[in-house]
Amino acid sequence: METDCTRGDARVNDAAIAPLPAGTRLLHIGPHKTGTTAVQGALFAAKDALPAHGVAFPAHSRHPMEAALAACARPAMMGDTVPTDKHWLRLLELVEATGKATSVVSSEFFADAQDDATVARIVEQLGGTGAPPLERSRARGRVHVLVTLRPLARIMPSQWQQYVQNGLRMGYEDWLEHMLRKAPYEKPNPSFWQRHRHDRLVERWVRAVGAERVTVVVVDDRDRGGLLRTFEALLGLPENLLQPVPDTANRSLTLAETEMLRNLNKEFRGNGLPDELYSKLVRNGAVMHMKNACSPTPQDVKIVTPLWAVEAAAEIGAEMAGRIGSMGVRVLGDPGLLSLAPKPAGDSAPAEARIAPEVAAQALYGALAAVAQAPAESASAAKARTVHQTSSKELVRVLGHRCLKRLRRR
Repeated sequence: METDCTRGDARVNDAAIAPLPAGTRLLHIGPHKTGTTAVQGALFAAKDALPAHGVAFPAHSRHPMEAALAACARPAMMGDTVPTDKHWLRLLELVEATGKATSVVSSEFFADAQDDATVARIVEQLGGTGAPPLERSRARGRVHVLVTLRPLARIMPSQWQQYVQNGLRMGYEDWLEHMLRKAPYEKPNPSFWQRHRHDRLVERWVRAVGAERVTVVVVDDRDRGGLLRTFEALLGLPENLLQPVPDTANRSLTLAETEMLRNLNKEFRGNGLPDELYSKLVRNGAVMHMKNACSPTPQDVKIVTPLWAVEAAAEIGAEMAGRIGSMGVRVLGDPGLLSLAPKPAGDSAPAEARIAPEVAAQALYGALAAVAQAPAESASAAKARTVHQTSSKELVRVLGHRCLKRLRRR
């Protein structure tokens, strides 16, 4: 679960964080694995309390992912419904309806905007979709971009397992070789450096809004509440209004879980099965149920980054921190953390990663339950719920009915 935070209590280097002007449209662009889920969950949970303080969270869900993907003209995750302009336009309407309140839009997928033209369009539309040409410059001035950053060495293992959840079949060390040693560093995941070459990411958005309207928050993993306190200070909210919301569905997979899924991906692709089946049965079935039903234990083997890759990431992090520091943007937190190079603990050989029988059983059950949840001729309340919200007895009953029905047809 992404709950890593910046240090401090609304103060940086002994200076209080100045809140953004009233009426600002704050665009939090992530990128991935930098505390975005914690921020989105806390803002959504406090949605009804925010207007009393002149702040709005204009979204119908915790994370308006489809809107961000549509705005950036990016594809959906493997097998998911393709986002359309309607998703983005609907979010813009909600933002426009906030009037003079400060509004917050948060999605790590905005970091996937590939070029200056896309970034400029997003800023212009978010600033004021219906603004006349002469007022567009002033409308763009309402947009303030917030970037949250963590050390690259901490992002890489988490991002790799996330790519595996979207169908990646490459092992971790192989993947690191491609990302760090094999120019042009675009295979198998070109989105990685689009998101995580953080200096270039910040630079793209500075060109759209100006350095004075970009804030970079350096995340410090040692402080579990600081990131939310920083958001409160920037938005002028009372301290502790934003609280962490547990989200087991967002936890990272262990090494064994990731390897199980990676090998399943090989079989899935090798047999030419449709992407829609992967989305329904694997990512939103087996994996989702496994995450919700099973929590990692101290005995589970973590994904460990080899020392050569940690050192390479630290070198890139130092370079990125230096470039960001020269751009004139506001930086909250310690930029030195971006070149953090954590050393592997101990000298002993890593333990063998083995999937626990109960974890495998929950993954298999999740896939079966997803079949039972699939839409049939007649909809019901049970079918509308997600797998982990439906009782085992109910899912087995539905699955049994469908199997019997198909057998009778045959």
